[in-house]
Amino acid sequence: MIKKLNRRVAFASLTALGLAVGLGAPAFADSHLLTLRMSTPASATDQRSIALEEVFAPAVAEFATYEPHYNGSLIAQNSELEAIASGDLEMSITSAQELAQFFPEFSIFATGYVHQDAAHQVAVFNDALMEPFKQTVEDELGVKLLSVMYLGQRHVNLRQTKEELTVMTPADLAGVNLRMPGTDAWQFLGKALGANPTPMAFTEVYTALSTGSVDGQDNPLPTVVDAKFYEVTNQIVLTAHLVDLNYVAFSKAVWDGLSADQQAIVQAAADAAAESGRQIQLQKEAELGAFLTEKGLEIYEPDMAAFRSHVQSMYLTTDASADWPEGVLDKINALGN
Repeated sequence: MIKKLNRRVAFASLTALGLAVGLGAPAFADSHLLTLRMSTPASATDQRSIALEEVFAPAVAEFATYEPHYNGSLIAQNSELEAIASGDLEMSITSAQELAQFFPEFSIFATGYVHQDAAHQVAVFNDALMEPFKQTVEDELGVKLLSVMYLGQRHVNLRQTKEELTVMTPADLAGVNLRMPGTDAWQFLGKALGANPTPMAFTEVYTALSTGSVDGQDNPLPTVVDAKFYEVTNQIVLTAHLVDLNYVAFSKAVWDGLSADQQAIVQAAADAAAESGRQIQLQKEAELGAFLTEKGLEIYEPDMAAFRSHVQSMYLTTDASADWPEGVLDKINALGN
């Protein structure tokens, strides 16, 4: 916690210094158009990249040139927010996990069963409950969060057939060796789901599933297809235990230099790009579900209320929720089903 708070203070000071010495002012090219440099670790073919280039860029073209830099080629991954704070970058795509390194309260948006689906993500982001979070990022880091982008849902994928093991509640996952990423946060989520979480490198998962070293793994459907996990598993339980997201991050200093009309255009452009990417991702998930069914996997939805209640209670009764503002989880839940 001290390390996180120190980082928070350091970047508040960095932002103030940047503004004091005139950094962070809008960058104009010779054409007098504002240059909006986007730095992202994603590739040019990533859906987020495509949406911003095909939707956002044309919408702001009258007064700004959108200049994307992919694969971390301009700013190293996880350093983008620092670059915006110091005035060396105009835009990035950031995660709740990354923001939680500066502002621990953001961890609430990176935990199991906080977001219910893509529409719920948007409702939460646009609700008044998000205003204190957004304002803190603006005030202390000089970053404005424009919109939320949907990345997909993580589900439980098992070797057992549905006849051998039908998973309807967390109790049904008791004793199941479920490969989860190795960090403490992921291992905690695996336990909260009711399983026996097993840390393992992603490159080892296919072999471990084929030999029975683990019973299952959790990932979004595109990963199940790309890694060909459908060849060594028999079912997918649509637990949707993590609905992943990114935020479109924009320099507050640049934003303040825009006219009210330009600000409205930038905001609408970011929302339109996020919606475009969201709909394409949802369609892709639906198509992949049909593909996996054709491959012989049984796909079904468990008792979502039972999973959500159990997982959230695990967070609320441990230190995992220590930094969450009181009452915010209830407000988030109220915006869902």
